[in-house]
Amino acid sequence: MQKNLRIQFPAYIKISLTLMSIALIWVFLVQTADLLIPIAFSLVFALLLHPLCARLERWRIPRAAAIFICLIVLMTVVAGILFFIISQLTDLSGIVPDLQKKFLTIFNDAQIWFREQFGVRKKVQADWIQKNAQGMTASGGQVVGSLLSTATNAFTNLGLAPVYIFFLLYYRNFLQNFLFRVFKSTSNDHIHVILVKIRDVVLNYVVGLLLVMAIIATLNTVGLLVLGIEYAFFFGVLAALLNIIPYIGIFIGSIFPILMALLTKDSLWYAVGVAGVFGTVQFLEGNFITPKIVGSKVSVNALAAVVSLILGGLLWGASGLILAIPFTAIIKVVFDNVPGLEAFGYLLGDVAAHDLKPQKTIVDDVEEEVVELAEEVKDALTGAMGK
Repeated sequence: MQKNLRIQFPAYIKISLTLMSIALIWVFLVQTADLLIPIAFSLVFALLLHPLCARLERWRIPRAAAIFICLIVLMTVVAGILFFIISQLTDLSGIVPDLQKKFLTIFNDAQIWFREQFGVRKKVQADWIQKNAQGMTASGGQVVGSLLSTATNAFTNLGLAPVYIFFLLYYRNFLQNFLFRVFKSTSNDHIHVILVKIRDVVLNYVVGLLLVMAIIATLNTVGLLVLGIEYAFFFGVLAALLNIIPYIGIFIGSIFPILMALLTKDSLWYAVGVAGVFGTVQFLEGNFITPKIVGSKVSVNALAAVVSLILGGLLWGASGLILAIPFTAIIKVVFDNVPGLEAFGYLLGDVAAHDLKPQKTIVDDVEEEVVELAEEVKDALTGAMGK
């Protein structure tokens, strides 16, 4: 009878193997980004559409037809958002000549102020600007070309997303049975519970994010309307849509209305007011709105969210920033339900109030006992001296 022998490796070998595995996984994710990014987005949308698809199937609609209906709904919503953005940009292009004139006026005033304050003639300023503008134009052309190439590849790959969504929904039972076969040592019920939790956390995150966007769009639009900024509704909604990139999106969205205020208003205070509006909304969103609506459903602490955003941006760029939080929530669900990985799930999870309090140690207990003993000795000596 042979005994099962388990080879025990030293700690440094285990750590080295772990780091090598992480490095190989990272390289794999980078090299296969064009394939995995649309699949990752498709997985999120498939989880989002699953409740609607399941309801349609319960109404005796064939699965393929139900999925087509879900895809039509999804594409209608996306087309509506794109139509709104394009139509607003088309209207905005009509005032570009006026904005150019205003920009030239501001630029000329800035040159005059710079000459009066520092004694630098306008010709010297113009020569310096022209010299640096050539390099900026060359590098800017490269950046624009790179962005256009990246955007073209992204749209091409995302064009396959409806196909991926269809097959993910159509073969969902088949994929679940595949997981049952892969993880034979784990009960099917436990795997099913994990999958349901993953679906729920993604669904709750997306629904909560949409609600947060609606609130932010309302607050931004009201603030811009009070200041009298043109295209207030467009800028308010655009900043809310960019909030799909946590912590960064609303900052990027604030740049456009600030520039509009600088170019269309006679006072600098309008731009300061716009910055104040977006700063206030950012404060409310980060400290009250998102934690209340999304945070309680995703339960990922701020540190884990920031680290995941940085890693997602380094890995897949803008797509990684968008996917970072939902996939971190998915990883947390897996960690919480896999024996041996619960500590990592705890590390990613939301921080409770009692976790921030210092915990008692053996040294603290000994110190308390010494203090109590000293108090008793002091009382005894005081009593003896009194007698």
